[in-house]
Amino acid sequence: MTRYIALLRGINVGGINIRMAELAETVQSLGHTAVTTVLASGNVVLETSEADAAAVKSGLERALSERFAYAAWVVLVPWPRLTDTVADYPFEDRVGWHSYVLFGSEPARLDDLLAAAPELDPNDERVQRGRDVLYWQVRRAVGIKSPFSVLSGKARFKSTTTTRNVRTLRKILAVPHGAVPSGPVPSGAVPEPAVSQAGPNPAG
Repeated sequence: MTRYIALLRGINVGGINIRMAELAETVQSLGHTAVTTVLASGNVVLETSEADAAAVKSGLERALSERFAYAAWVVLVPWPRLTDTVADYPFEDRVGWHSYVLFGSEPARLDDLLAAAPELDPNDERVQRGRDVLYWQVRRAVGIKSPFSVLSGKARFKSTTTTRNVRTLRKILAVPHGAVPSGPVPSGAVPEPAVSQAGPNPAG
């Protein structure tokens, strides 16, 4: 069995509202097991006997589109890759800053995004390329006004990327193998901060 995290873009924001119990039910209907949702921002842990990751991704997108009547788009990340992505986060935790990982289904588009990024003020935000991701850290007071946030929210990038707070990724990694809780994994004491629907958003 192969374990993945499926990151859904844009649910429970912008009018696309999906209950996590229904989301888990839809994923289970495809034959995947140990299905667990984490928070309400479209994070689904699953295990599957399907060896073709592209088939898993396309199957999820098709089933979600049919069940919830929207154009579903998923970034499917193997569990070891997610573990490495979080472990390799290059920026130290800083008070008053938010730490994010921007995932992409097309690595070349991530390169385009990085190349198109304006000269960033390191006092406000920092961006660094990782394996199939961009690491991003932004000062809380700047948030949605940051140049990188505005750029990454443009249609040519938004359609192939989804962003998660590092705190969310750590919660996902805490889900034990084979665990199937009755509902979404609790979010903890502090709600995850939104960035903006105009730019990167932890909900995707």
